[in-house]
Amino acid sequence: MTDAVLKQARIHAGIWEGLLSGAVGTPRLEAMHLDLPLAGVIVAEVAGEPGLWSVRVPIPGQALSEGVQTFVIRDVQSGVQLAHFTVITGVAMEEDFRAEMDLLRAELDLLKRAFRRHCVETTG
Repeated sequence: MTDAVLKQARIHAGIWEGLLSGAVGTPRLEAMHLDLPLAGVIVAEVAGEPGLWSVRVPIPGQALSEGVQTFVIRDVQSGVQLAHFTVITGVAMEEDFRAEMDLLRAELDLLKRAFRRHCVETTG
């Protein structure tokens, strides 16, 4: 299943949903979290769309804890990773990438204002 492409459609009501195309035959997929398989993965052919498969992965509550959790979806036979998704829960951490980006933006805005003020003071 080397030409297969799995694209995320959405996460809704605790279920990751995606569409798989390019699979030869009926695909067998597994979802993993911390190297443990998740139960309840559903792969079903989309009606009226030959070669297009709906993939649903229930996200178990016990897999969700503070921080970033990464889930991997792969082909059972080949072991090839087709997709992954992350879920972030809990209080934002200082080391969180998004928090760091916000801090960098704020610092950049501060530097821009200081530089503009400096330019006005030295040229005026």
